[in-house]
Amino acid sequence: MNRVPMTVEGAEALRTELERLKKVERPAVVQAIAEAREHGDLKENAEYHAAREKQGFIEGRIQEIESKLSHAQVIDVKAIEPSDKVIFGTTVTIIHMDDDQEVTYKIVGDDEADVKNHKISVNSPIARALIGKEVGDVVVVHTPSGAVEYEIDSVEHL
Repeated sequence: MNRVPMTVEGAEALRTELERLKKVERPAVVQAIAEAREHGDLKENAEYHAAREKQGFIEGRIQEIESKLSHAQVIDVKAIEPSDKVIFGTTVTIIHMDDDQEVTYKIVGDDEADVKNHKISVNSPIARALIGKEVGDVVVVHTPSGAVEYEIDSVEHL
């Protein structure tokens, strides 16, 4: 399977979630199942079925995180020589050419993307248009409503 790019922060967040699931959530649901079993008839025991369902979700999420971490290529942008070139992990400020509106995005892996926090996936149309370009370049992003032009104002290795 191909390696999936991920920032140091993204990998750390997944490791933290994995540890919480294994050390807190998993034991709690095992305890809940044990308590529900003590109530008797399992066929009509709603607590038991709810706890078993929750256990299934937790185990599935643990497997998903472990798989993502095993296929992750963690990239520390701070360890890369700063330049004006847009690469994975950099924080890019772009200016909309039509209305001079400025916006800043950090280019991250798919699992880390969060537009509300100005983190966009490396596979998003904006990031694909920006990757490889330099400060001062004008890029065209093809959106459903048409082509939009942006000028790269700054590139930071944060």
